[in-house]
Amino acid sequence: MEMNGDADRNGETEVPLREDWRRQSRPLNMNHYANKKSAAESMLDVALLMANASQLKAVMEQGPDFTFYVPLITLISISLILQILVGVMLIFIVKWNLNDQSTHYKLNLMENAATAFVFIIVVVNVFITAFGVQRPSTSS
Repeated sequence: MEMNGDADRNGETEVPLREDWRRQSRPLNMNHYANKKSAAESMLDVALLMANASQLKAVMEQGPDFTFYVPLITLISISLILQILVGVMLIFIVKWNLNDQSTHYKLNLMENAATAFVFIIVVVNVFITAFGVQRPSTSS
């Protein structure tokens, strides 16, 4: 007994898919795709940049008496610098034409470097979170 009542049309075991279920328009424009991807990465970079700026402000407000003051200032500064570097790299990546064979090597190199820097940013931010920006609560 068939579980899908429409599966046995015309004695066939499989129902043919509608041909219009996907738009069969023009081929994928790689420049458009890459620009969208880079824009999404840039938005995430901006969000993390704002979070790190807020963390830097919180650490500086706590002052040098905070146990992890110097390590946190250093880690947040490294993260901010790398984020700005990645943002600039993404701007250059978006500007170059993917269809130009002469730029493929440079684009590949910059994409790999940006990915490596993003990985380092993630690791640095894990340590920032581990050290904690808030002063531990003291029980009286």
